[in-house]
Amino acid sequence: MPTIEKYAAKSVYDPPIYAQAVKVTGEHTTLYIAGQVDYDDRGGCAHPGDFAAQTRGVLAALKAQVEAGGGTLANIVKMNTYVTDMRNRAEFGPIRTEFFGGKAPASTMVAISALAHPDFLIEIEAVAVV
Repeated sequence: MPTIEKYAAKSVYDPPIYAQAVKVTGEHTTLYIAGQVDYDDRGGCAHPGDFAAQTRGVLAALKAQVEAGGGTLANIVKMNTYVTDMRNRAEFGPIRTEFFGGKAPASTMVAISALAHPDFLIEIEAVAVV
C-alpha cells in the first residue's frame, strides 16, 4: 500500500488550506505538486505586473518542491501551465529553458481569465516520479 505525504519546501510559502505537494511512496515515488505561483514570504505576489520575474519565481518554487520531495527538475514528467495572457507565451519559453534545458517535460499551457489573486500572471503544477 502506498504512503501519501503532504509537504511544502521550506523555502516556499505553505498555505493553510491545501498542500503545495504530495509525495506518494511505494514501488516508485510520485510527487503531485500543486500549482505554484510567485508568492512572497507572506503569501502575496512577489512581483506584481512582471511576467518574467513571476515565471522565474514560479519555476524556482517548483524546483524547490521537487527537491524537497527527493527529486530534481529532471524527474518532472508532466507540467500544466496557466497564464492570464497567452501573449506572454513567447517570453515563457526561454525562461523555461533556463530551468529545464532544451527539452521540457510533457507540457500543457492554458490561458485563463484569472488566477487566485489578480496580481498572479502564471501558475504551474507538475507531476514528478522519483
